Amino acid sequence: METKKKRENKEIALIWKLAKNDFKNRFAGSYLGRVWAFVQPVVTVLLYWFVFDYVMGAKAQLLSAGLDIPYVIWLTAGLVPWFFFSEAINNGTTSLLEYSYLVKKVVFHIDIIPIIKIIAATFTHLFFVGFLLLFYVLLGFDLNVYMIQIPYYTFCMIMLVLALSYTTCALVIFFRDLLQIINIGLQVGMWVTPILWNFDGINMPGWARVILKLNPMFYVVKGYRNALFEGKWFFEDMSLTIYFWVLTLFLFVLGRQIFKRLKVHFADVL
Repeated sequence: METKKKRENKEIALIWKLAKNDFKNRFAGSYLGRVWAFVQPVVTVLLYWFVFDYVMGAKAQLLSAGLDIPYVIWLTAGLVPWFFFSEAINNGTTSLLEYSYLVKKVVFHIDIIPIIKIIAATFTHLFFVGFLLLFYVLLGFDLNVYMIQIPYYTFCMIMLVLALSYTTCALVIFFRDLLQIINIGLQVGMWVTPILWNFDGINMPGWARVILKLNPMFYVVKGYRNALFEGKWFFEDMSLTIYFWVLTLFLFVLGRQIFKRLKVHFADVL
């Protein structure tokens, strides 16, 4: 039992060390280094703010229909989890390709490689959660007890991305076009997920609302906004919570099975 525990502790320490090194080395060689990890999302938020608040005018009012809070902070609350999801799924998908030298090592436990990339993406996400909360306070909002749910929704995303990444990182080795498909899917997903527009403020058929809620990121984005603005607990919509975790568990089991069946061929293809 002690031997197994020591092995697990060493594995956790290895994951943590490799995740920190991955984050540090991502922009190695550039003058600003790790600053670039934070600059791009901030610029994106400011760009959306400028376009929707100052350029699009009436269209921005349509997107934000029903809101009684500034659109920019509401928008940021949706973009912050989406930035993490898109970065983590891309990094998780390419993890085995990037760490191919570890995949070819017989003694290395390659199952931890997607976890390394997702934890590295979490470092950036934590910065932006802090940025979001600072922005929230500067706009005159008071911190509330419901915000303690933000770590819960972050954990939800980590598990969802990990579940998806075990499938995508295994398949992309044999089908490189999957990367382009994922990028297109993320572009579509940003609009299908109510990030730029208010789900409760737009009239649509009931069946359309049900379909949109089947997107697991709907649960996370809505959860961030509930924690910040709506004052709602995650268990107040238990049906959506159960659906999210059942779907995530199914995707995780499926991903692990696909990964397990294909990993014997990884070294040969890479």
